[in-house]
Amino acid sequence: MSILDYFLFLAVLSIWGILVVNVVLTIAGYVNYLQKVRRPEPQLPVKVPFVSIMVPAHNEGIVIVKTLQSLLNFDYPKDRYEIIINDNSDDNSAELLGEVQSLYPHRNLKVINTDKTNGGKGKSNALNIGLKQARGSLISIYDADNTPQRTALRYLVAELMSDQRLAAVIGKFRTRNKNASILTRFINIETLSFQWMAQAGREKLFKLCTIPGTNYVIRRDILEKIGGWDVKALAEDTEISFRVYRMGYRIRFQPLAVTWEQEPQTLDVWFHQRTRWVKGNIYVILKNARLLFTKTGRPIRFDLLYFLSIYFLLMTSLILSDSMFVLSVAGIAHSDLVGFSNILWLMAIITFVISTFVTITTEKGEMTIANLMIIVFMYLVYSQMWLAVAAHGMVGYVREQVFHQQAKWYKTKRYQ
Repeated sequence: MSILDYFLFLAVLSIWGILVVNVVLTIAGYVNYLQKVRRPEPQLPVKVPFVSIMVPAHNEGIVIVKTLQSLLNFDYPKDRYEIIINDNSDDNSAELLGEVQSLYPHRNLKVINTDKTNGGKGKSNALNIGLKQARGSLISIYDADNTPQRTALRYLVAELMSDQRLAAVIGKFRTRNKNASILTRFINIETLSFQWMAQAGREKLFKLCTIPGTNYVIRRDILEKIGGWDVKALAEDTEISFRVYRMGYRIRFQPLAVTWEQEPQTLDVWFHQRTRWVKGNIYVILKNARLLFTKTGRPIRFDLLYFLSIYFLLMTSLILSDSMFVLSVAGIAHSDLVGFSNILWLMAIITFVISTFVTITTEKGEMTIANLMIIVFMYLVYSQMWLAVAAHGMVGYVREQVFHQQAKWYKTKRYQ
């Protein structure tokens, strides 16, 4: 075997290792799903806690009214929650919010109009500002493009109050504009697969869940104990999840709590948003990497290894595998393992398609032939798009560190 054969073998071994882990997570997630659908709905305690819902909003005039109407329509007791909008906008957001306030004068609706000195510095900063004015013992977060179902907040709070060991409870998010483009069809399947594979599977096997950026509740006293959100973190949700686990608390996934969110409809918007995610997760990985084999880091060890594998090992292996395939077809390089590699590649596609399709069978209306074809296309195209994003995000992160540049928060474009 040549040196290229050894590298290709290691690359294929790495890809299949991570694929097998994901298959195991999918099976565990599906078992978790079957168990959760049989459980009775969680019930609110007699003394209903007061909740502060925070919506970090910057130039969200296109979507903010619809979001606010959904939040005001919760079936949670109306006098037991308030809504706080963090606003540092130069569009018509402030005017629209003022109109909604006038329509609901007796509701607990606040708008924090920050300026350039203290606002416009990313989601974490906005949430910290809102926390200072929040009155609730529980804090709930929703993104400005969300339309949660009426029952979402009630389910989240009821689940959280059922167990004092829980620091937070996260819900499920669905794609409300899934039919807008082929890209949103990809994202729709990606989010469903992520929740039942990465969330429910990790919860079942390792009692681990990662807080998403929206549709969750968290105890205020724990938030204050850990010092709020890290303003340097672009992936503030993953970062705060790790700190919660290191404190000895748990996070639970409650799929009955559903929100519908708007996803990027164009490649440019998707690329910038996902690049921000990659940079944010690399920051979290490197911030916690020293804890990998310490007693303090034990609660987050699987996630650290998983993220390290996805962002470093898998990316390197895919680049090497793809490069060898192209060079072999072009006749520039030859490897005795290319044929063997291609067979494993075909088997990987089949495994990916089956495991992903299993995850979407949990959702009504998603188990279709069209989605099956989309999943096949996802492996061939969408996975390669993610590879480009991961490489771009990693290079961008390194450049920012070398030149001591502050990471900028990319504002995701909204649609009507």
